[in-house]
Amino acid sequence: MKRTIRRHQLREMVPLADTTIYELEKRGEFPRRFHLSARCVVWDQAEVEEWLDERRRLSDLKANKRAPVPDVRLRKARPVKSSARGRGGPSLADKA
Repeated sequence: MKRTIRRHQLREMVPLADTTIYELEKRGEFPRRFHLSARCVVWDQAEVEEWLDERRRLSDLKANKRAPVPDVRLRKARPVKSSARGRGGPSLADKA
């Protein structure tokens, strides 16, 4: 018999934010939810457990995609102040 799980049960199994799960679903990288009724959304528990096992296997092989390190110099909010220090420029000790 197939078991289904609701959102709160999914959160207990997979500690990811709802938006992350939604994005993974959209890209086809997470089991798709389906509607049992107009207001009840569920996931197939076996598919979620299979996804978790696959993630563990990939993690053991170090084959998981990791998020790239963001270039903070490109952000628009709180821009990084240019500084000679740390980039090969003269330090305060050199000026003294």
